[in-house]
Amino acid sequence: MKEEKVFKDPVHKYIYVQDDIIWDLINTKEFQRLRRIRQLGTSYLTFHGAEHSRFSHSLGVYEVTRKIISQFERNQYEDWPKEERLLCLCAALLHDLGHGPFSHSIEKAFGTRHEDWSCRIVLGDTEVNEVLSRVSPEFPKQVAGVICKSYNKEIVISLVSSQLDADRMDYLLRDAYFTGVNYGMFDLERVLRVVRPYKGHIVVKESGMHAVEDYLMSRYQMYWQVYFHPVTRSAEILLNKIFQRAKHLYEEQYAFGFMVDPILHLIQNKLTLQDYLLLDESVMQTMLTFWSGEKDATLSDLCKRFLNRKLFKYSTFEELDQKVLARMEHVMNEMGLEPASYLEIDFPTGLSYDVYRPGESDDNFPILLLNHKDQLTEITHKSEIVRSISGIHRGKHHIYYPEELVEGLNTREYQDVWALLGSQD
Repeated sequence: MKEEKVFKDPVHKYIYVQDDIIWDLINTKEFQRLRRIRQLGTSYLTFHGAEHSRFSHSLGVYEVTRKIISQFERNQYEDWPKEERLLCLCAALLHDLGHGPFSHSIEKAFGTRHEDWSCRIVLGDTEVNEVLSRVSPEFPKQVAGVICKSYNKEIVISLVSSQLDADRMDYLLRDAYFTGVNYGMFDLERVLRVVRPYKGHIVVKESGMHAVEDYLMSRYQMYWQVYFHPVTRSAEILLNKIFQRAKHLYEEQYAFGFMVDPILHLIQNKLTLQDYLLLDESVMQTMLTFWSGEKDATLSDLCKRFLNRKLFKYSTFEELDQKVLARMEHVMNEMGLEPASYLEIDFPTGLSYDVYRPGESDDNFPILLLNHKDQLTEITHKSEIVRSISGIHRGKHHIYYPEELVEGLNTREYQDVWALLGSQD
């Protein structure tokens, strides 16, 4: 660029844009849409400061990637393919382009994947595609390949998506900052100094292992204290119940009092790219507000609960007691509450944010340490700390239910269940 552009950022202080292509991508309508998508979905109902957007996170991932590449180029590492610089920067910037409202919550409800939508946006009839095509006709396909992990160079994918990637490094620091917790803090500059390109991999200099331990411990703590906070999960479950109810009503040919095409097409599983680009949290919040006045009592009630933060209560169990569950369902039916819409059993598996467990996924490249003899070792073989936290499974069953159920259990002489639920809160 003739003149470097700078964004002021609370996490990285400054974000530097040095390429016309990056600047033009930021100014596309598809990227600007990310301003209207919260980074942490429903977490703002738990941590009131968590109002930050996918837009700011995407800029942050770009900046971390830019810093890594700059470090590689300054040190003239032969194993770094210099010709991939712009590809890495574009993929880092656009990796979350396909996120929908409330982020991962909507994906679970309708079986969508934001990575797939990101690639559709990159490859479709969009402003983003037009900008990328200026580099070369094949460039959009290459960017989509990195995002969807089909590109033929692991080292390029690893910068954006791996166990030690720019995405995780930014969201840990950014989410910690905006939720007001200290769990996600780690020494980013130190981590960036010990990262190396080596024979097609992104590796870590062995002497920098402790900085990576700190990063992984931060990730572990954020997982349990923020990403899987039971109140946040309660909000996500409630939102999922709303979508499930709306889909059920549509299948029963219910006449909605208010509906917009993108939501209708989402429910019908006929969502086009243009429909998807119209979906943001302002549209979804408007929909929930109107649905709170629907004639269907269940849909109306669920929407009111979400909008007014009257979330489900929860109880925690080491092992799930089917007798307790059956009694809860019986009392719910007596109270006129449908268990399918008001009761959920939850367990922390398959979540979008995870702790480090090497070998569980073929496409999540493990963290490799490089010693002075140019030998590679997966980090759990060297670090007792990482080995310890990667082997801990702290998951417990949570049962989510409306608060009035506890009173219902008590008045219907189910004091044993009522006492158990009350003791677990």
